[in-house]
Amino acid sequence: MTTSPVETGSWTDTSTPTTAGVDNLWMHFTRMGSFRHKDVPVITRGEGNYIYDSRGRKILDGLSALFVVQAGHGRQELADAAAAQAATLAYFPVWGYATPPAIELAERLASYTPGDLDRVFFTTGGGEAVESAWKVAKQHFKLIGKPLKHKVISRATSYHGTTHGALAITGVPAMKQAFEPLAPGGFRAANTNFYRAEAHADDRELHALWAADRIEEAILFEGPETVAAVFLEPVQNSGGCLTAPASYFRRVREICDKYDVFLVSDEVIGAFGRHGTMFACSKFGYTPDIITCAKGMSSGYSPIGAMIASERVIEPFLADTTTAFAHGYTFGGHPVSAAVSLANLDIFEREKLNQHVLDNEAGFEKTLGKLRDLPIVGDVRGDGYFWAIELVTDASTKGRLDATQRERIIKQFLPAALFDAGLYCRPDDRGDAVVQLAPPLTCGQSEFDEMEQILRAVLSEAQSLL
Repeated sequence: MTTSPVETGSWTDTSTPTTAGVDNLWMHFTRMGSFRHKDVPVITRGEGNYIYDSRGRKILDGLSALFVVQAGHGRQELADAAAAQAATLAYFPVWGYATPPAIELAERLASYTPGDLDRVFFTTGGGEAVESAWKVAKQHFKLIGKPLKHKVISRATSYHGTTHGALAITGVPAMKQAFEPLAPGGFRAANTNFYRAEAHADDRELHALWAADRIEEAILFEGPETVAAVFLEPVQNSGGCLTAPASYFRRVREICDKYDVFLVSDEVIGAFGRHGTMFACSKFGYTPDIITCAKGMSSGYSPIGAMIASERVIEPFLADTTTAFAHGYTFGGHPVSAAVSLANLDIFEREKLNQHVLDNEAGFEKTLGKLRDLPIVGDVRGDGYFWAIELVTDASTKGRLDATQRERIIKQFLPAALFDAGLYCRPDDRGDAVVQLAPPLTCGQSEFDEMEQILRAVLSEAQSLL
């Protein structure tokens, strides 16, 4: 079973068909009708880099569940941290009060951020963090006398969340149509898909600067006096792990400074080791005004997220005793989640997980790169432990899969075939058709080899379905 909007619902099961579970459990991003006459796959436990289903099958977790389980499955010390905190103080809100775990975690996160990003606003997930970042940007500019600045520029095919605000920032039209009208103010600029580049297709640096300048173009078109923020991921998820050189981020930073626009680094996926640093912006050489993060903060052992803001962002909220950011979440900064996150970050430091990623990312890239000899593989791209394999009709022509081929291969065939072969990962076609891999940070060469072998066999079979 996989978790993107397009691949769930195609898992094949040879056991007796049943609707058990489906009548009550409404699964996320899932074609529920496909389970009316077959079993829902059930994941019962995890251990290290593997998960196990209710039929006893052992499956390599090639996606860290959902870019989340950085430290691997079955970490008893994280469960113990949760139990100890729950026995001491299970819950209290951070609405005008603080708890020791929330205080300590905020201080810990601030110690990892670049620049003066040291104000931590806790949420329970990534979409809430994005929502918080947009809202704080709008209120900030109202407080300093620039009330028209409310718009956001993001990138084509980017994904930033599912709430009405975060979805308005998301650049995937198909994900929005069922829920429109959305919150007004979201606008798009070009992304950094060099494999599909039309401008400067022979020069990555020039293409990156061209893409950055499209952000300036969008700001000027909308009017700088109306634009509050630019949202970008260090490596763009939707579209398939779209990367950019450091010069791109430097140029975007310059553009934001020029027009008094906040730069928001959406690191819901990228933070906490996915690229070998606590925050990916540090690896790619830029300092944003706001970071949004979640997923790997607790390795998924308890829900938590955060918006981390610079002193510039919070300054007008500190100017007097009557101003508040009238925004929050019941479970934001949950004591148990904060305690688990602290224990998770202890594992990062003790086991040097960030350095492990840096030491092994080249091996991961080289191993996946072997798949380039398959005619169906057009591109292999990514960074750290976050990679995508773009599927094409013919590698020599970069031919895109059409709608029928996407349905047959991405939605119907690959999820079940990969899972049945022993690999959980993410076939996706928000943008071009790709298979994404983001394994736990504890993986090494043996897991990379296993992934490559399974992918080679399954993608070779997929080739025959074109």
